[in-house]
Amino acid sequence: MKTAIVGGGAAGFFLAINLKEMCPEMQVDIFERSRRVLAKVEISGGGRCNCTNSFAEVRDLSDVYPRGHRLMKRLMKGFSHKDAFQWFEHHGVRLVTQEDQCVFPASQDSQTIINYFLAEARRHHIEINTGRPVKAFEDLTGYDFVAVTTGGSPKPEGLRWLADLGHETVRPVPSLFTFRIDDERIHDLMGTVVEDATAHIPGTSFRASGPLLITHWGFSGPVILKLSSYAARQLAESDYQMPITINWLCRKDEEIKQELMRLTVEGGKKQLASLHPFNLPARLWTYLLDKSLGQRAQSPWMSLNQKEVNRLTNILTNDTYNIAGRAPFKDEFVTCGGIALSSVNPRTLESRHTPHLYFAGEVLDIDGITGGFNFQAAWTTAYTVAQAITKESESQKT
Repeated sequence: MKTAIVGGGAAGFFLAINLKEMCPEMQVDIFERSRRVLAKVEISGGGRCNCTNSFAEVRDLSDVYPRGHRLMKRLMKGFSHKDAFQWFEHHGVRLVTQEDQCVFPASQDSQTIINYFLAEARRHHIEINTGRPVKAFEDLTGYDFVAVTTGGSPKPEGLRWLADLGHETVRPVPSLFTFRIDDERIHDLMGTVVEDATAHIPGTSFRASGPLLITHWGFSGPVILKLSSYAARQLAESDYQMPITINWLCRKDEEIKQELMRLTVEGGKKQLASLHPFNLPARLWTYLLDKSLGQRAQSPWMSLNQKEVNRLTNILTNDTYNIAGRAPFKDEFVTCGGIALSSVNPRTLESRHTPHLYFAGEVLDIDGITGGFNFQAAWTTAYTVAQAITKESESQKT
């Protein structure tokens, strides 16, 4: 029997290797439209490949999978993050878990994953066809099974051949991107890192916390990537023109007011800028002082009145900016959207419209926040499909 895998990314190789381990007599061919395979694996995680997460700090899968968490909860009962960790370790790829619960190869090099996948493909005689785009299902005549693992489609046209088969598709839009903020004053703080900030889109429930990085174009860092994932579709619908508020301290107003009032007594004649409370970076504290108090930013602590304390508190917890677009370069690695989950069998990921056609990875309308969750979705869905094809092929023999 023969299986065609359309897409030479992480999910495609993981599926192919597992399928050959489960069903050694199966002929497996990979078709990749570009001239290179595993290109996203190479650059992921800053070139280190954040291949999964410990999930130790995950309270609910909806916190890390804005779309597809219910299906992931079901499928991870069959192949979880623990299974993925053990799978790589069992296959000779040693992993390490960081303090932030992200899991990387011990080598800290994505090439370790790539080299392993390519070596296993050679060992199992998996044929890799690069520069071979699939534009219609008829291009795959002669295969008993087809698995689509093409990843996220930047344009709806990439899903057209699958929509023509009757599958419902969800318009793909970018996820996991940074925000452009057209404010020269904030740009002057380029390189400033706040270890624990909260970003919120007013009037919505979209909120995220974590480290924030100020760049020469605006805001970046894990907190921004999380927020962009949560609000990906709404941001796209607004053409990436929305307000954003920053709580620079992840603290409540009353707690901050009490600390500022204490400093008005203990700071005495010292200038406001000479003490930067809450361990805020000095440049950021000076900027926030100037933004909230203007010329009064040069005043001594003892001269602060209640109104000024309130203004300072507000800017520390509710500093508002306008998102003016995504980052000025195409750095999005993830899209939300793709094949609607209503179009697949939730147990096997087989198409409800075309028998023996399966889907795995980002081509499905499943996407996660930063931290290894998207790779975990690739491993989980690919393993599910490998099991389903193996079971179906065995049933056809009897």
